[in-house]
Amino acid sequence: MKLSVKEHFSLKEYNTFGVDAFARQFVEIHTEDELIHLFSQPIVKQPILILGGGSNILFTKDFEGLVIKMNIGGISHTVAETSAIVVAGAGVVWNDLVWYCVDRHFWGVENMALIPGTAGAAPVQNIGAYGAELKDVLLSCRAFDTIRGEISTFDNAACRFSYRESIFKNEAKGRYIITSVTLQLSLKPNINTSYGAINAELSRRNIAQPTIKDIAEVVSAIRTEKLPDPSTIGNSGSFFKNPIVSTQHLKQLQSTLPDMNFVYYQLDDNWVKIAAGWLIEQCGWKGKRVGDAGTWKNQALVLVNHHNASGSDIYNLSEQIIQDVNERFGITLEREVNII
Repeated sequence: MKLSVKEHFSLKEYNTFGVDAFARQFVEIHTEDELIHLFSQPIVKQPILILGGGSNILFTKDFEGLVIKMNIGGISHTVAETSAIVVAGAGVVWNDLVWYCVDRHFWGVENMALIPGTAGAAPVQNIGAYGAELKDVLLSCRAFDTIRGEISTFDNAACRFSYRESIFKNEAKGRYIITSVTLQLSLKPNINTSYGAINAELSRRNIAQPTIKDIAEVVSAIRTEKLPDPSTIGNSGSFFKNPIVSTQHLKQLQSTLPDMNFVYYQLDDNWVKIAAGWLIEQCGWKGKRVGDAGTWKNQALVLVNHHNASGSDIYNLSEQIIQDVNERFGITLEREVNII
């Protein structure tokens, strides 16, 4: 088995920020067998970076090692009495997987339509949007263990999911390479309109009894309105996590800043999730530009590359935003995007 390894390879077309960075070496993987073979070679005795759709990464420098682009494809499904089991290769575009499910009336991922990236990257980040998260539907995933040189299977509990977190992002970061995901979806309608934006758009379209397709189309429309197309302007979608703070902290902020109508979501009696985009906007950053780096005009949570911003330019802008939000609200924003 021979793999095509490229030297000094430009990653500009492989990250949605469109930042120009180079990998010392680059290889594309299309099967689990290719991945197993790759890790039997001396080439892997160097820093390694796994790349999916490049939608959750910011290169601030060249990568002095091997970039492995996961291109394992294929989607299949089986149907039982009340659920569908859907299997997708790590290289499948996430939105393609969503519409595969929507077209077959498999409920559970429609609220996550148009999230950028690939299926293999989804468990790492525990992706989510509009009241839905991957952890709600992931049955298991297959992953290559780079230490033991074999394929392992992780059930949902073993992934240790939390808000935008997983074992693959924390304790086992760098050890496992996800090769496929298995979702368990409902055959019965399970409409989730917990976010007001969805209800507002449904109302605008005069849809009183939405179908699964209606939900996916509405979510896609909302995201398209708020988020720029990476093919037009470089971005990675949401750059920061929505911070989770105590209810007491929120009440203190409301008493200190009574004129502000805080945008938040109650998680339970003790904790709330505050909209990071709203916090950033209150600090005057929405639509602001510093050189070729900036925030998107319709959503302050999105950092953009207007043309020739470097990764360092975008990172430095994010540092300024974090500092301003912390000084005003006493809340420290965390980046969703991985920084290289």
